[in-house]
Amino acid sequence: MARMVVDPITRIEGHLRVEAQVDGGKITDAWSSGTMFRGIELIVQGRDPREAWLWTQRICAVCTMVHALASVRAVENALEIEIPNNARIVRNLISASQYIHDHIVHFYHLHALDWVDITGALKADPAKTSQLAQSISEWPVSSTAYFRGVQDRVKALVESRQLSLFTSGYWGHPAYHLPPEADLLAVAHYLQALEFQREFIRIHAVLGGKNPHLQSYLVGGMTTAIDPNWPDAPLNPERLDFLVQVAGTAKKFVDQVLIPDVLAVAGFYRGWFSLGMGPGNYLSYGAFPQGRIQDTARYFLPRGIILNNDLSKVHPVDPNKVSEYVTHSWYEYTEGNDVSLAPAKGETNPKYTGPKPPYQFLNVEEKYSWLKAPRYDNYVMEVGPLSRMLVAYAAGQPEVKAMVDGALAKLKAPPAALFSTLGRVAARALETQLLANHIVGWIEELRDNMGHGDLQMHNGEKWEPDSWPRSAQGYGLFEAPRGSLGHWVEIEDTLIKNYQIVVPSTWNAGPRDGKGQRGPYETALLETPIADPERPLEVLRTIHSFDPCLACAVHVTDARGRTYARREI
Repeated sequence: MARMVVDPITRIEGHLRVEAQVDGGKITDAWSSGTMFRGIELIVQGRDPREAWLWTQRICAVCTMVHALASVRAVENALEIEIPNNARIVRNLISASQYIHDHIVHFYHLHALDWVDITGALKADPAKTSQLAQSISEWPVSSTAYFRGVQDRVKALVESRQLSLFTSGYWGHPAYHLPPEADLLAVAHYLQALEFQREFIRIHAVLGGKNPHLQSYLVGGMTTAIDPNWPDAPLNPERLDFLVQVAGTAKKFVDQVLIPDVLAVAGFYRGWFSLGMGPGNYLSYGAFPQGRIQDTARYFLPRGIILNNDLSKVHPVDPNKVSEYVTHSWYEYTEGNDVSLAPAKGETNPKYTGPKPPYQFLNVEEKYSWLKAPRYDNYVMEVGPLSRMLVAYAAGQPEVKAMVDGALAKLKAPPAALFSTLGRVAARALETQLLANHIVGWIEELRDNMGHGDLQMHNGEKWEPDSWPRSAQGYGLFEAPRGSLGHWVEIEDTLIKNYQIVVPSTWNAGPRDGKGQRGPYETALLETPIADPERPLEVLRTIHSFDPCLACAVHVTDARGRTYARREI
């Protein structure tokens, strides 16, 4: 047997190390290690809970607004604050546009190069690429001249020997299977996606003032004023028309570029529909409330759990069953390292006991990651777009069921194919299309409210601390693009006493727990074929299919133990 180390995993947010045991050309065991410490929970202690969202949002600039939303929801839950309908819609619009933007960036700029050989594009016939493009889509930018121009740009880049972000690719790897014309098509759409995402995310500038790190959240609602008679209002008829226009470009790009590309790439890699299966348990907190936040039955994407790949039943979610182990994590619990703690009683006591760099291997029998190991009722859970689509599919959500069945029919694949590396890719693309279909309708909800004189965006009740109870606890659950996100807050004497965050990449990238159960990454890598251990392209395919965000799961550490921030109370 040979131990393979991939450190760092590139094209992700944050720092991730994967060690894998390879035997007979396949991975027989794997360990996932987050290599930075996240200290946000400690930074917000002692602060005003109404400002927690400003701090937690800085965890990551890729996930951007997701921590802001989970944070204000946690405080609203603790103080029993209900937000106005307009604030709910604006939050949904911000979230939906984040999903669409994030998923497109992930497929083209973080994951596509695991399937696309850039150098293959140099061998393509632009005329045949044009024919291929027009055979799978009505996207108008598909002429022979256009693809020849893209090919010339790639050629000039290669000849300059300054490959920039393409420098460290495993070009020419035997696991690449796309024909040159498909490689050229994908490279062209990689470049088009760069332009698309830049324009599309202007929705966040309108609704949130800026991107990343939107500034319009408030406990109790939003600051995004809505007024039909104020020309400079963030939301007036003219601005709503602009949002509809931008949302329309998303639907066209998703329908005519993203979906055809995903189906085309998947057709050449059918073997990956049987590789990369995780623990078989899937969690979704539900997303996009259509009424009160507490009315989870009316969420656009349903809340639920699937166990053991059984799509015949969706189990309910009880947030009190979420807990975290630190048995193999560089933390200590006061009750011992083999117990799990619910986030409401969680502790963040970092203690690094790993090897000092440089080192060859982690001591995986002991502690080996800065990520904790979240569990639901002691089940290992996978979270993310695949979990959301599976829960919606199993729950009988008509639109999701039709989309998933349609995609499986085109790929001539059974539902079990979804439990895989490519299943995650397909689910993410379908979710993008689902939201692109509905975002305009949610914008029109605002227009209708404005027309009926409903301009309320914030609930000022309980805004002042003198109206709060002496102590309160709450949680905010949200489905971020990468999966289930939860913030737990304990408030005492108007200040934060304890704060705990369980993020999607902690669920997926966490290490073994106190019972020895592998985390989802570690499980999904088992049986993965490795053609060349020096160029572990296959490892990247499965890890990237989860869309890791290690900056959310971990943060910064200083080996010398220096303090970066302190707040005096």
